[in-house]
Amino acid sequence: MIDVTIQNFETEVIAASMSTPVLVDFWADWCGPCKQLGPLLEKLEEDYAGRFKLVKINADEEQQLAGAFGIRSLPTCILLMGGKPVDGFMGAIPPAELRAFLDKHIPSEEALLAESETEEAEALLESGDTEAAMAKLADAVAADPGNDEARFDYARLLIAEGGFEEARALLAEPLTRIPKPLRFEALLHWMEALEFVGTDERGQWALADFDARIAENKRDFDTRFAKSRMLIALGDWTGAMDELLEIIMRDKTWNQEAARKTFVAILELLTPPKPKASAADGSGKSAGGIELAGKSVAELDPQAELVSKYRRKLSMSLN
Repeated sequence: MIDVTIQNFETEVIAASMSTPVLVDFWADWCGPCKQLGPLLEKLEEDYAGRFKLVKINADEEQQLAGAFGIRSLPTCILLMGGKPVDGFMGAIPPAELRAFLDKHIPSEEALLAESETEEAEALLESGDTEAAMAKLADAVAADPGNDEARFDYARLLIAEGGFEEARALLAEPLTRIPKPLRFEALLHWMEALEFVGTDERGQWALADFDARIAENKRDFDTRFAKSRMLIALGDWTGAMDELLEIIMRDKTWNQEAARKTFVAILELLTPPKPKASAADGSGKSAGGIELAGKSVAELDPQAELVSKYRRKLSMSLN
């Protein structure tokens, strides 16, 4: 537990909530229920062993902070994650309700372990140790089977390394959901393209062989689609999408929209991950409405620009 003022608010609350949920307890000396709630919260912070951080703000002494959060009665508790308020409650609620409130938002020990393993795997991949990274991701999925980030990263790495059978097993559960998660569908399309190149005789063709067939018949969609899969296997994503567009522009519904679905899958695989939340948005204010020095400047990511360009191409071909 730490006492927070306007001077250390950005560091102890906003910045801290980027990595760990922060529960802010607004209180006052004259508030009887505050004195009942405070010790309960401090005990829970110990019990949760670092899974959330408790801070206390004296609403009488820090009226700017209380005003920024719209505090109207005491005690009031606000939970922040990623720099933003996500939930809260008023009054001195009993311990069981406090735990239920926290458990609704705070990651379990298993989830935190999986997150740690995933971060370690990312570092190992950057250093070139693919085998160790795969082991870490396997541990992450085992620790928390519901962690889609770890499952996706592990399946993607398995596919890249040719572990199709294991990857298919990892994809099985997400692909039974309704609606199906697009990124897991995208992995399936990628894997099917790689499997096609490894098992179909056309996987041995040169690109010129495909082009010769297509030159004879512009509507030879089967050959065009096979070529797009070859290009996917070669890592020529834009070349694959250009070939798929040729099919879509001529026959949007061919083979149960296989071209469109594969095109969308490529876009999903190419889409850069969302940047981690920052303490401030473009307005120069924190999530709590506190003025910050300077404003963030978003730079256009070339990869994001490429994805946007091909999204527009797809939209135009479908209209």
